[in-house]
Amino acid sequence: MKITVMGLGYIGLPTAITLAEAGFEVCGFDVNEKTIETLKGGHIHIVEPGLQEAFEKAVAHGHLHFSSKLTRSDVFYIAVPTPFYQDETGSHKADLKFVESAGRMAGKVIEPSNLVILESTVPPHTTEMLARVLGEESGIDMNRLHVAHCPERVIPGNMMYELKNNDRIVGARTPEAAEMAASIYEKVLEKGVVHKTDDLTAEMCKLTENTFRDVNIAYANELSVICDKMGIDVFELIKLANCHPRVNILTPGVGVGGHCIAVDPWFIYEQFPAEAKVILAARERNENKPHFVAGKVVSSLARVTDTVGVLGLSYKPDVDDLRESPSIELCHILQEKGVNVIACEPFAKDGEVQGIPNVPFAGVLQKADYLVITLGHTLFKDNKKLIAEKPYYDCVGLME
Repeated sequence: MKITVMGLGYIGLPTAITLAEAGFEVCGFDVNEKTIETLKGGHIHIVEPGLQEAFEKAVAHGHLHFSSKLTRSDVFYIAVPTPFYQDETGSHKADLKFVESAGRMAGKVIEPSNLVILESTVPPHTTEMLARVLGEESGIDMNRLHVAHCPERVIPGNMMYELKNNDRIVGARTPEAAEMAASIYEKVLEKGVVHKTDDLTAEMCKLTENTFRDVNIAYANELSVICDKMGIDVFELIKLANCHPRVNILTPGVGVGGHCIAVDPWFIYEQFPAEAKVILAARERNENKPHFVAGKVVSSLARVTDTVGVLGLSYKPDVDDLRESPSIELCHILQEKGVNVIACEPFAKDGEVQGIPNVPFAGVLQKADYLVITLGHTLFKDNKKLIAEKPYYDCVGLME
């Protein structure tokens, strides 16, 4: 069986490697020629523990190759971005152009016996849209096509384990497509279980998972704002509250980032604005947190022209993923207020990240008058004493 994985980013590349490890013949496809050249040259283009080693083994065994030309295949995996945008009214809308584009490309080469699996996180009814697009391009009745949705369920930093051990939700437009997709995942999984359902439920399941986390993070962030007004150490408070056997409050931070938790709740709210009141409130709380932190930092500076060093720009500790990072948003807000901002993001190249000077850790300690700790990178955890020598604002409880 030949499987083509369309989109070789944070999800597509690890998925392609895992499928090749399971013995499938895998072609990794991407429209970005530079990405294909990098992979053909023997190097991965993302930071993920164990991924380079797994990549090299899969290529050496002959199960994995790469191309910027899409050809016939038995199975097509679509793992492309699904960002959101704000329309002229300021409403958040899902941008499905990459899914549609991938569908149209696949539609030019698919045959009736082929299976198309959408792994991208999408709003309800997107799998049906994909089937329609595939039908339009192929000339095959969309109801004869085998189309399934299996949303990814992995976290950066632990992808290779979770791809093989997390339960998977397979939703499909027909029972036949569900069985076809499930048979592939069952060959990949070591401990996880495949759960079959319809495509609409599978779409909503992924959004529900990430929205649950967003709402709980919003509660922690809201507590941090309230505790600030009361003069209470929020991290101590949460530690004490979590002594209760049925309480598990998360740790507050500078906001919420990443392509999933910061995005997916909007996919629900977009279609159900009258009902999704709690979801909207949580999103607004989390999106406002960088503004709150910026206000606290500016009020703590001796001079607004002081240099502020932000420790961490990725969206979570010890990864290189900058998507929807609230730390970057914080830097931009401070810059708009006239603050001289530098940052240390050890998982990004030194130089500049989205207009923010990115310098080594030692350089930030030397140049900054004030530090803001936005992430618990291992580098920062190992150097708490050096950080404590400067005035600082701790967003994540690293110094507790």
